[in-house]
Amino acid sequence: QIPAFLSRQTDLLIAAALTGKVVNVKKGQFLAPWDMKNVVAKVTGSGNANVLVTERGASFGYNTLVSDMRALPVMAEIGAPVIFDATHSVQQPGGQGGSTGGERRFVETLSRAAVAVGVAGVFIETHQDPDNAPSDGPNMVPLKDLPALLERLMAFDRVAKGR
Repeated sequence: QIPAFLSRQTDLLIAAALTGKVVNVKKGQFLAPWDMKNVVAKVTGSGNANVLVTERGASFGYNTLVSDMRALPVMAEIGAPVIFDATHSVQQPGGQGGSTGGERRFVETLSRAAVAVGVAGVFIETHQDPDNAPSDGPNMVPLKDLPALLERLMAFDRVAKGR
């Protein structure tokens, strides 16, 4: 996986591509969805067609990420499978003063929207006790809630993809 803040680092993208493994590149919060075409080209141009692109929101003012669902079909036009990062998309960088905040209550709503658009997958961070997790707790889905959430998302996916 290539983290969002490193998504434009050519040397890292090429090195990851040369492993021959699947390369998942998270779109930087500072990139437009169509800019991922260049990112994918760096990986595929290195001989690795196994690349995924992940949407995780765009910076919107201070301490806020916003997920623009229009980004998902735009990125799909590039030709790589699109993943929606549901938990980082609700992150509030620096939102708690000394640490990152988040709005986990929106994870399911945004995930449903992304699945309805037809994404290839949804990335969800989970923890048995998110409020006491060492990082990203405010974004995480409690582990006990994950199975039911996945069932609901799979039902949306079947409808969205006509299955």
